Amino acid sequence: MRVTVLGVGAIGGMLAAGFAAGGARVSLLARGATLAALRAEGLRLRGVAGERRFDLPAEADPDALPPADLLVLGLKGQDLPAALPLVRAAMAPGTFLLSAQNGVPWFFLQGFGGPLAGTALDSVDPGGALAAALPAARSLALVVHAASSIEAPGAIRLAKADRLPIGALAAGGEGVRDEAVAMLRAGGLPAEPSDAIRQEAWRKLWGNSNMNPISALCRATLSDMLDEPGVRDLAIAMMREMDAIGQRIGLDPLGDPAARMEVTRRIGAFRTSMLQDLEAGRRLETGPIIGALVEMAERLGEPAPVTRGVHGLLRLLERAGPVRAA
Repeated sequence: MRVTVLGVGAIGGMLAAGFAAGGARVSLLARGATLAALRAEGLRLRGVAGERRFDLPAEADPDALPPADLLVLGLKGQDLPAALPLVRAAMAPGTFLLSAQNGVPWFFLQGFGGPLAGTALDSVDPGGALAAALPAARSLALVVHAASSIEAPGAIRLAKADRLPIGALAAGGEGVRDEAVAMLRAGGLPAEPSDAIRQEAWRKLWGNSNMNPISALCRATLSDMLDEPGVRDLAIAMMREMDAIGQRIGLDPLGDPAARMEVTRRIGAFRTSMLQDLEAGRRLETGPIIGALVEMAERLGEPAPVTRGVHGLLRLLERAGPVRAA
């Protein structure tokens, strides 16, 4: 399998290493400092067993790479609309997409029933350009349950990988899905096939949509937030609002928020991806992580006052820009 990875960050870099270790012919699309580091030092994956280095072709122009059987979208959801021309240029006639975005991805309501069937959410897909250009019939989705971070350009720290469910968005993609799962497993990553990938993505977001924004607002780790009763109650209120939205669009109930909080607590003193982005001066995943939920609630007429309030605070934080020392 020829795999091209666009977005060689914490998730894209981890997946690129997994595919390469599993025997795929992997190429990388990057730019700037990341591209320079990949060319000079290779892709480096660091973990408890040490560092592995992968010397892989890396280019800024997709025309300089061989056509891909699988194009992995490792970009964050908020960066994908601007990268659409590059994505289209990297796709050959038979290329399948593998989306690894957090939150509510562009395809979430495409081919899905319920009151928002086929809706393109402006918070993740302005004007519906992604849904129009990226065919669901040739798309897979991956939900990442892993703790990874960027230590330096081209250097990824993988602390833990629990599960990587992959699902096809339309009938006919199961063969490519199973081949991708097999290669990642051969490369040491815990990939698994899923026939309910939207429910998987929604359940992961049930934790991310509150812990990520709140962590950016208070700059605290998961364990510190859960040790503060008021913050824990705020997160649980957001979880209940999200569960109500999901049931309105036809997803299964998510269960007891307090029980899910105990699962989150086991992760420990982890700094969320949104907090890492804030501290690094990168754009936040506001649209995919929480903005899409607010937009869905508005379209459904579903009250979600706590989620709306936290979303508003996060937007103000983004407008304020980096904090400067006195």
